[in-house]
Amino acid sequence: MKILNQLKIILKKSESIYHQMILIVQWFNKTFITDEFFIRIKFLLSLKRRVNLESPILYNDKLQWLKLYWRDNLAPKCADKYAVRDYIKETIGECYLNELYCVVADAKDIPIEKLPQSFVIKATHGSGFNIIVKDKTKLSIENTTKKINYWKKVNYFYKGREWVYKTIQPRIVVEKYLSDDQGNPPMDYKIYCFNGQPKLIQVDIDRFGQHKQNFYDCDWNFRDVHIWCENDQNLILPKPVNFDQMIKIATQLSQSFPHVRADLYNLDGEIIFGELTFFHLNGFMPFIDHELELEMGSWLDLSTINKEGEFYGREEVK
Repeated sequence: MKILNQLKIILKKSESIYHQMILIVQWFNKTFITDEFFIRIKFLLSLKRRVNLESPILYNDKLQWLKLYWRDNLAPKCADKYAVRDYIKETIGECYLNELYCVVADAKDIPIEKLPQSFVIKATHGSGFNIIVKDKTKLSIENTTKKINYWKKVNYFYKGREWVYKTIQPRIVVEKYLSDDQGNPPMDYKIYCFNGQPKLIQVDIDRFGQHKQNFYDCDWNFRDVHIWCENDQNLILPKPVNFDQMIKIATQLSQSFPHVRADLYNLDGEIIFGELTFFHLNGFMPFIDHELELEMGSWLDLSTINKEGEFYGREEVK
C-alpha cells in the first residue's frame, strides 16, 4: 500500500498522466471486477479488516450492503447535481435552491463572458467534480476545459461501486458562489438521516486549513466524537438561525430512503440546499471513534429493505 500511495503522489504531479491512469483503472474495474469482489478487496485495503456482508453491524459495513442489495429509481436522480433540483422543488420548494446560471453538455458551451465575477462549476455525475471561481479573470479556460473533459470520461460508479452514479448523464452546471459579507463560504451542515429521521449533524471547520469536524445531536448538543479527523472542543458554535427548519427540511428530504446525508448551507438565516449523499465517504473511511461507527450502524435498519431491494420505511415493514 505504501508503494501504491507513493506512486499515486508521483503521478498526481503530472495531472494528465494521473487522469489517464484513473481511466485505465476504470476500464479494468468495469471489464474484469464484480461489485462484490471490488467491495471486499477495497474494504480490506482501506479499513484493514474484512467487510461483513452477511450480518453487518457497523456503519461502513452496512453502507457496503446497501451498495449491493438496495435499489431505488429515485436515488440516482437525487445524486445527479442537476436532476436533484426537481426533487427539491417537489419536496421542500424551489426557494431552497441555489441560483443556477446554466447547465451544459460541454465546456465550450459555458458562457464565461455572461457569468458574474464569481461562480462554481460542477459536474452532475460524481463527487468532488467542482471548480470554485472567485475571480473569472484569473480562470484558465484551457485548464478548465481539460479538467471538464476528463470529468466527462469518468464513470464515478467504478470508484467505489456507488450504483446511484452509474447511469447519470454527465453534464456541467454553473451555480452562484455562496459567501458571507467577508467573502468566506457559508457554514456547511451535513445532517445524517436514518429511515427518515435526522440523527447527527456534522460541521466542518477551516476545511482548507486546520481541518476539524464538530458533531451535534438534533438538539444542538455537542458530541465529543470523531469520524476521520479531530474535533475542536474549545470552539463554541452557536445554534444556527432557523435550525428547527433545517431539521424539518432534512426530515422531508430523507423520507424515501433508508439512509442519506442531507447537506444544507445557512447563510445569515437563509437555508440553501447543497446535495444529498447516500454513501458517506464511499463507506471506505476508517472511523477514529469505533463506538460512533457502532452507534451509526445501529441507526441504519436494513430490515426496512425487502428481498427486491426496495425500501419501505420502518413503519410499513412487518
